[in-house]
Amino acid sequence: MSVDEGVQRLKSEADESDWEVDPDDDWGVAVVATVGRQLRLRREAVGMRAADFATAVGYGEDLVYKIEGGKRIPRQEYLDKADRALGAGGLIAATWEDVKKVRYPKKVRELGKLEARAVEIGVYECNTIAGLLQTPEHSRTLIEAAQPPYSPDDVERMVGARLARQSVFERDPAPSIHFVLEEAPLRRQVGGTMLWRQQLEHLLEVGRLRNVTLQVMATNTDAHPGLDGRIELLKFPDGTAVGRSDGAFNGRPITEPKQLRILELRYGTIRAQALPPRESRAFIEQLLGET
Repeated sequence: MSVDEGVQRLKSEADESDWEVDPDDDWGVAVVATVGRQLRLRREAVGMRAADFATAVGYGEDLVYKIEGGKRIPRQEYLDKADRALGAGGLIAATWEDVKKVRYPKKVRELGKLEARAVEIGVYECNTIAGLLQTPEHSRTLIEAAQPPYSPDDVERMVGARLARQSVFERDPAPSIHFVLEEAPLRRQVGGTMLWRQQLEHLLEVGRLRNVTLQVMATNTDAHPGLDGRIELLKFPDGTAVGRSDGAFNGRPITEPKQLRILELRYGTIRAQALPPRESRAFIEQLLGET
C-alpha cells in the first residue's frame, strides 16, 4: 500500500458545497451560527487547535472554520465525531435535533409547513410524477439524474426532504388532496421496469385513500391551461389560500384573491379535461398489465 493510500482523505469545503447556509433564511442562519459558536467555544475550552481538531474528526481545517463561523451546516456525522473528540458527553451531538430542522432548503421547509396546514391540496404535474406521490427509489433516481450531479450525501438529503412532505397523508383530520398527472411521465420507466412498476403500484395505493383523488391527463386530449407548467393550490382552514404556477405570475407564490381565481380556473379546467378517477385508475392498471 502506498503512502497516499494510507493517508485518510479529509473532507473539504468542496465536499460540502450544497450544505451552505441560505443568507435569506434568518432562522437557519441563527441556528447554524449558534451551533458553530458552541463548537468553537468547546474546542477552545479543551485547548485543541483547529488543525488538530480537523484531523480528529476527519474534515479539512478550512471546513472546520466555516462550520464554527456559521457558514456551513454541519452534518450529523460531523457533530457526532466532534462530540467524541471534545469529550462533550453528548451535548454537541444533541445539537443535531436543531440542525436537522434547517438542513433542508428554506423553500422546501416552507412548502412542507404550508402543506401541513392545508385542508385542501391540488396539484397538476406535467413533466414528472408529483413529489408527494414518488417512491423513495423514484425520487432518488430523478435527483441522481441532475447535471452537474449531486454528491451521494446530498442526494439522500434531498430525497429525505421530499419524502418528509409525504407525512401529509398521515394527518388527522386528513386534508382533501387531488392530483392530475400527465400520461407521458407515467409511461417513462424511470429506474428500470421494476422500479417503474413499484411507482405505478404506489400511485394506485395512494389513490385508494379516501381523501385522495388521482386523475390522469391523456396525451390524446385537446390543449389545456397546464401545458406551460405545474400548478399547486393550497387552501387553509381560515379561508385563505396560496397558489403557484410555473406559467403564471413569474412562478411566484400568490395569495391575492384575483390571482388565485385565475389559477383555480386553470386547475378546474385541467381537472375537467382529465380522465375521471375510476378511468384513471384503470389506465394505470392497464400500464402495469402491459409489462
